[in-house]
Amino acid sequence: LWFIFQLILATWEGGYNLQCQNLHSAGEADIRVAKVLWWYYFSKVIEFMDTIFFVLRKKSSQITFLHVYHHATMFNIWWCVLNWIPCGQSFFGPTLNSFIHVLMYSYYGLSVIPSMRKYLWWKKYLTQAQLIQFLLTIAHTLSAAVKPCGFPFGCLMFQSSYMATLVILFINFYIKTYRKAPSRTAIKETPVTTEVKNGFHKDCFAAANGFLNNKKAQ
Repeated sequence: LWFIFQLILATWEGGYNLQCQNLHSAGEADIRVAKVLWWYYFSKVIEFMDTIFFVLRKKSSQITFLHVYHHATMFNIWWCVLNWIPCGQSFFGPTLNSFIHVLMYSYYGLSVIPSMRKYLWWKKYLTQAQLIQFLLTIAHTLSAAVKPCGFPFGCLMFQSSYMATLVILFINFYIKTYRKAPSRTAIKETPVTTEVKNGFHKDCFAAANGFLNNKKAQ
């Protein structure tokens, strides 16, 4: 929340151009944005704790390629950002990403409260929001390539390409997690017959008769 507030305030006061903003024309606002983005970069170190907790809890199934790729690359990419492009056009992605993280960690925070779990039906919408975030960031990045303002072109192309990989990986995750078709095994295990007698399925009577017959034999 602090990142969102500070970035919006700094870019507003600095008169940032949403379509394309260079690295040096906003003066003090550029320095303020750079300071906020440094703390944003530092937060990526903290987010490595996700992986550490997975390892400590032996939740190896959660340490997926997407998880490792996203966390490892973000840290290295933001090291480059802070060294060469710490302001200007770079403000947009972190602002959106911070908003998504507020939603995401609110969800996981609430999930540890048993009484709240029945209200947490919106997990898949978090993934949808993440995908929208990536697409908006790509659009914003390419807008500066179409109508340049002095922001490094190579950085724009790299960011767009990287965001495209995240779109692909997150779509794959979404399909596997929320669009699973019923397996053949589940279909085979579903009873074909639906014969009901006196309000009970015939299998209930078969089980009961087996119990009674065993009792009589004894």
